[in-house]
Amino acid sequence: MSIPKLSLVIPCYNEENTLEQIVEYVIGLKRETLDLELVIVDDCSTDKSLEKAENLRKKYPEIIQVAKHEVNQGKGAALRTGFILATGDYIGIQDADMEYDPMDYLKMLVPLQEGKADVVYGSRYLKTDMHRVLKCWHSGMNKFLTFASNIFTDLDITDMETCYKLFRRDVIREIAPKLKENRFGFEPEVTSLVAEGLYRVYETAISYTPRTVEQGKKIGWKDGVRALYCIFHYNAHKAPVPMQLLIYFFIGAVSAVVNIVAFAFMIKEFNTEWSVLISFLIAAAVNYLLCIAILFRHKARWNSWVEILMYLLTLVIMGALDLGVTRGLVALSFSVMSSKVISTIVGFFGNYFLRKVLVFPERKK
Repeated sequence: MSIPKLSLVIPCYNEENTLEQIVEYVIGLKRETLDLELVIVDDCSTDKSLEKAENLRKKYPEIIQVAKHEVNQGKGAALRTGFILATGDYIGIQDADMEYDPMDYLKMLVPLQEGKADVVYGSRYLKTDMHRVLKCWHSGMNKFLTFASNIFTDLDITDMETCYKLFRRDVIREIAPKLKENRFGFEPEVTSLVAEGLYRVYETAISYTPRTVEQGKKIGWKDGVRALYCIFHYNAHKAPVPMQLLIYFFIGAVSAVVNIVAFAFMIKEFNTEWSVLISFLIAAAVNYLLCIAILFRHKARWNSWVEILMYLLTLVIMGALDLGVTRGLVALSFSVMSSKVISTIVGFFGNYFLRKVLVFPERKK
C-alpha cells in the first residue's frame, strides 16, 4: 500500500529571514506513514530568498522543488503556480514566515484521510488549550470578512482568511484553473469556489503567532477592502434573489443619488426633458459599472457586443419609463423634483429586473 503524500505550497516574497527556519520545521512532517513535498514559489524576491530556496532544494532534492516568477505578482499568483506543480494526494498552503505551526497539518489531514472531507480549513478562532491574544482590529476584520463570506457562500466557517487550507488533489486541480486573484483576494475567491463546488468542508483548530509589519507582515487595510470586494464579486451573481435585491439596492441607491444630483445641476441649465435624459444617462453608466463590478458580471450569457446592445435596449426602455413617469407626475401637479424621485424609485425595480433577465442572464449549463 502506497504512502500518502502531503504537498505544501510555500509562496515566498522577501522572506530571507524565516524561509530556512520554516522549511526545516516543515520537514519534520515527513514520517514513515506520510510522504512530503514542498513547492517553494519565489515571487520575484529582491532579497536572498530565491538563493536560500535553491540551497534548500539542493539539501533536500527528494522533497523540495523551486519555481520562480520573473515579475512580482502576489500571493494568489504564487499559489496558482504551486498548485499546478504539486503532486501530492493532499495539497495545502504554508506561508514562508513563522506565524503558523506546520504540525497542525497532521490534525487537518485526519478528516481527509478518513474520507469525511474534501477541504479542511485550519481555524485560528476555534478553541484550543491556549493561544496568543490577537490584535483587536486585525481579528475583528478577519471575523467580519468571514461573516460576510458566509452570508453568500452559506458555509458556516469561523476563519475564511486563514492561510492553512488543505485540499484533496483532485479538488484543488479542479479549482486552480478558475482562480484569478493575484494577491490576498485569493482567500474569499477560493472559498467561493469551494462553496460552489459543494465540497465537504471541515475545520480544525490551529495555533497562530502573528507577526508585525516591522517583522515583515505584508497584508494591510487595502487588502481587507479588496477581500470585501471579492466576496461580492465572486458570490453575488449566484446569491438568492433577496440578497441580490439587497445588493442592487446599494447599487440602485448610489445610481439614484447620482441621478438626482445630476438632475439638480442640469435643471438649472436645461429644460425638464433634457435634464431627465442627461441625468439618467449619467446614472445608467454608474449603474452598469457597479453591476459589472459586484453583481451580474460572472457567467453572463452574451458576448460583449450583444451585452452592450442588450444594455442599450434597457436604457431605451427605462429611459422612456423614467421620462414618462416624471412628465406624468408633473402633469398631475407634483413638483418636478418629487416627480423625479418617484420615477427613480420605479426605475430601481425595473432596472434590476431587466439587468437580471436581459443584460446579464446566467449561462445555461
